[in-house]
Amino acid sequence: MGIQSAMYSGVTGLNINSQAMSVIGNNLANTNTIGYKSSRTIFSDLLSSSIYGSGGQSQVGRGVGLSIVDSIYSQGTFESTASGTDVAIEGNGFFVLKEPGNDIPFYSRAGSFRFDQNGYLVTPEGLRVQGKAFDPVNNSELLPNDPTDIRVANIGLLGAAPTTEITFSTNLNENSAVIDPATYPVIDPLVRASYTYSVSSILYDSLGQEHLLTAYWRLVDDFTNTWEAAYSVDNDTTATPLDFSPAAGMVFDQNGLPPDVTGDGKPDPFTVTINLPPWTNGAADSTVTLNFDCTQYDSASSVIGQSQNGYAPGALTNVAINSQGAVVATYSNGRQINISQLILAKFQNPSGLLLAGANRYTAPAEVGAIRIGLPGPELGKIFTNSLEQSNVDMGQEFVNMITTQRGFQANGKIITTVDEMLSDLINLKR
Repeated sequence: MGIQSAMYSGVTGLNINSQAMSVIGNNLANTNTIGYKSSRTIFSDLLSSSIYGSGGQSQVGRGVGLSIVDSIYSQGTFESTASGTDVAIEGNGFFVLKEPGNDIPFYSRAGSFRFDQNGYLVTPEGLRVQGKAFDPVNNSELLPNDPTDIRVANIGLLGAAPTTEITFSTNLNENSAVIDPATYPVIDPLVRASYTYSVSSILYDSLGQEHLLTAYWRLVDDFTNTWEAAYSVDNDTTATPLDFSPAAGMVFDQNGLPPDVTGDGKPDPFTVTINLPPWTNGAADSTVTLNFDCTQYDSASSVIGQSQNGYAPGALTNVAINSQGAVVATYSNGRQINISQLILAKFQNPSGLLLAGANRYTAPAEVGAIRIGLPGPELGKIFTNSLEQSNVDMGQEFVNMITTQRGFQANGKIITTVDEMLSDLINLKR
């Protein structure tokens, strides 16, 4: 009975080392699998009976068993790629994926994403990546809705937006010559002597057609640092005066700065809202706020900067994911629209995740609490144009292979040795 028990112990060793070799083989097979996390086998001894001798009770083991196949979630190295939709996670987070028509989430570390024919951001197997959508009106804010499929729906032309605000950041030379209003009652675009300085800015109507607005300034009172301003559109031969009521014009203080209108201790731009003449192309009438963020220093008149908030129609040229995990669509008119921001999931017990194939995991109750949120220090940082490689250590796997092979050989030797002992026992009768 004791000899046969030793044989059965050897059988358990053969079985468990075979399973361990399967785990090692799977790790080596996935050496180049994106986001793959290696596994290891944990053995445990088997104790099935007690024996009694002159020294008292003793325990006899009955071989070895498999305690668990454990996943190793250590960080993998990054591979640089040329795709703007390839992303990698540095940290403990997982991407959240869903199958079309199925609300059960899957989780993955493999960020090799792409867009399908319907504009959805998907994995190579077609699972849709989940994210928080941006507000289409305030494109810098996320909607308070639950995460949903990331989709770039507008794959055609992005509609035009009319200009509603233009800002001129300009220095007006304090040493400019005073222009006498008696000699030149109004600013005349055709008479250069009627104004001190001018600058132009593009603006767009509601149809996206481009127009040119030109602003003119002239110094009318050097003692009070007062300037008059006017504008014209599309090279009109007449300029419309700008009304800065209640002030007579643009009045700078003794430091060459605009007045503090809001009382916050900082100079405020001169602001005026104008109603432009009707467009001849059928576009809606335009109302534009002009912000003159001007100074009057002893320096040549020059444009420091200018900006306007309108744009022409544009075709989609590129979609990429930035370092914050935001999916950004770029259009031919220079506009960049935030579509969605990737979400990540973190588990209280990631060892409880179950493999689902194709670089996916499912989350049973054993994972504990699930934390879902935006990329960051807690859930993980996003790296674009990168993919996380497998964390399989080939050197370690080959060492494990050698020790597992030796363990299998040793257990096989137990069986052959017990067989010889049984043969000797049978031969006693001879």
